[in-house]
Amino acid sequence: MILQALTDYYARKATDPQTGLAPEGFELKAIPFVLVLDETGQLLQFADRREGAGKKKEAKAVLVPQGVKKTSGVAANLLWDNAEYVLGMVTRGKPERVAEQQAVFVARLKKAFGEMPDDAGLRAVFAFLNQYRVGALESLAAHPTWPEILETNPLMTFQLNADTELVCQRPAVISALMSKGSDAADGRCLVSGEPDVIERLHPAIKGVWGAQTSGANIVSFNLDAFNSYGKSQSFNAPVGRRTVFTYTTALNHLLAKGSRQRVQVGDASTVFWAEKASGEPFEAAFLDFLGPPKDDPDQGTQAVTSLYRSVKEGKPFTADDNQRFHVLGLAPNAARIAVRFWHVSTVTELGRAFQRYFDEVDIVRPVYEVGAPLSLFRLLAATALLGKAENIPPNLGGDVMRAVLKNDRYPETLMQSALRRIRAEREVTYPRAALLKAWLIRNLNDQEITVSLNETNNDPGYRLGRLFAVLERVQEQAQGNLNASIRERYYGAFSTTPVTVLPLLMKLKNHHLAKIDIDRYRGYLEKTLGEVLDGLDDIPIRLTLPQQARFAVGYYHQRQAFFTKRDKPDTDQFSTEKE
Repeated sequence: MILQALTDYYARKATDPQTGLAPEGFELKAIPFVLVLDETGQLLQFADRREGAGKKKEAKAVLVPQGVKKTSGVAANLLWDNAEYVLGMVTRGKPERVAEQQAVFVARLKKAFGEMPDDAGLRAVFAFLNQYRVGALESLAAHPTWPEILETNPLMTFQLNADTELVCQRPAVISALMSKGSDAADGRCLVSGEPDVIERLHPAIKGVWGAQTSGANIVSFNLDAFNSYGKSQSFNAPVGRRTVFTYTTALNHLLAKGSRQRVQVGDASTVFWAEKASGEPFEAAFLDFLGPPKDDPDQGTQAVTSLYRSVKEGKPFTADDNQRFHVLGLAPNAARIAVRFWHVSTVTELGRAFQRYFDEVDIVRPVYEVGAPLSLFRLLAATALLGKAENIPPNLGGDVMRAVLKNDRYPETLMQSALRRIRAEREVTYPRAALLKAWLIRNLNDQEITVSLNETNNDPGYRLGRLFAVLERVQEQAQGNLNASIRERYYGAFSTTPVTVLPLLMKLKNHHLAKIDIDRYRGYLEKTLGEVLDGLDDIPIRLTLPQQARFAVGYYHQRQAFFTKRDKPDTDQFSTEKE
């Protein structure tokens, strides 16, 4: 199912010249160095194709023949590879292995194009390799990047001095490589259902956060325990050569650096795509729903707002909202890639799921919070130490994503992680309050948890949260800004075992009220305090986790109510202060 969807995506995008998808048998690779030759094979220039400055210098991806699957053995790419294969430079102190690598590199060229190729570019490469000697390349040794080459063993390829394209991009080379893919079929592809050459090893998938930098595989069998019916390696799951190329090319394209169809959700590298080209606006909105782009957050805000309004008003978001939309979450798993989640539904169904999410996280905002509804990334980051993506609890991102897309219950760990961060930092932020509100509504169907303060909600946890907010406000009005308020000192205890600190805080409250000079401030706070206490019939000895979540939401609601303008004239000055 996943491979079929990726193959279909390649078929759609391959017809668009702007996508940069490689044709069959080729791939896009960042090649930093190019050996520029004349027709006799003499080296004229050693070109550094990287752009930028310092450590940020990067080469643009260029079209080259598809690389081989690198294992512990020696295997050469065609017309491009690292310095050891191309030049025979010993960079790691293994001269015997390097000699074997270069011999394999030359042998593969001869096998692919013969001993005497007709193409001028290929003849130049052959001549260069035939006359090449390490000691004779003084010009290379004098190149300013040579020490870096010896240290990093970078990729390099060839170019004829009269050409603008690389040797591997010359029409004769491309034609020769395309004609090589006509081997007789030796099996039936499980994905396409067509006869094809079954691939033993699949190209690596790169760009999955946390996986090996050289890439990993989705389809892989490397132990005898995985074999069945005498079939080893990827012959266990026979996939044809054409399908292997299309699905790996499509997935690497989606995972590429700078892709607008990938985002990190916890430990899951998430990619997504629409079935048709008309679904591209939804692809952009989906990315911004997960996390607005750092370079243009306003664009992300506008996209999510547009999506929200479209769903709310029941208007189509694309030309065909019945088309399928695919969401794939991948996580590292040793040398393999684990599928964290896989979801397929229509744009319409996803729009409804988003509307439910938007409604659940909708909560009164602080005055400094403006823009679209909370992105999923910001919601998850609220549960992490320092708000960093790498600190989001493992599996949480995938579990929450699955819950949103499938309209399932949120994981218990979402609520627990938010409560842990609140107790550790003693701060109920806007995203954490929204997160807990959404969890209470979806998982417990708690309809008394509203967008803003609900004065009729008599749940003990919610009431105690409001009470704590009022007590904190009394202290603030009496003593001003403090290094350690009652929130820093007592939030953890009051939100879990309120009876242990309530008598002390009520006693402190009396002293604080006495210090408030302006009578209307004192009267307003005493009235609010009485209203909150009036709904507290019984104070639990210990609050359960759901009650602690209600405590946090009640505290947040009451705090925001203090900073909301009111119609009462006697509280205008008090209410217009800002947090």
